[in-house]
Amino acid sequence: MDSLAHDATALEVLYDRYAGLVYGLALAALRNPADAQDLTQEIFVSLHEQSKNYDSARGALAGLLAAMTRSRAIDRLRASGRRLRLLRSFHRADVPTSPSFSPLDRISLAQCSERVRAALAQLPENQRRVLEMAYYRGLSQAEIAADLDASLGTVKSWARRGLITLRQALGDLIE
Repeated sequence: MDSLAHDATALEVLYDRYAGLVYGLALAALRNPADAQDLTQEIFVSLHEQSKNYDSARGALAGLLAAMTRSRAIDRLRASGRRLRLLRSFHRADVPTSPSFSPLDRISLAQCSERVRAALAQLPENQRRVLEMAYYRGLSQAEIAADLDASLGTVKSWARRGLITLRQALGDLIE
């Protein structure tokens, strides 16, 4: 219990000393005070959680905090940029008019949809999940890797194997 009180006191001292630096860098990058405050808090929580891994011989704490802030600010900007691009493309997209399908076309479309769903269901869980996250949620492979706590190479491998299997199962629909 005493070490927790000491850790909290140490973190408080570090926060008092470096919060201005972290907040200033976050605000310069994010240009939003609320986001900069959130990132500042995130950096210090992360520092507290990883304090046992910090080696002062590798560099000054201010440098570590600046690097952490820069990296996480870039991650946030990329994520918000991706959301903004998706919203803009959605907003610019023309409202699709409902095509008039003949009854035969509707039956054919329903059969194709059912085959695709069945082929997806036959994939191993990891391959199906990666493809669904990429195509239905619009996530990049790096975002999927982070979300699944898997390596990027593994996610790429699962996606490739899943697509190859789907191509084999649905080849007649593709042609």
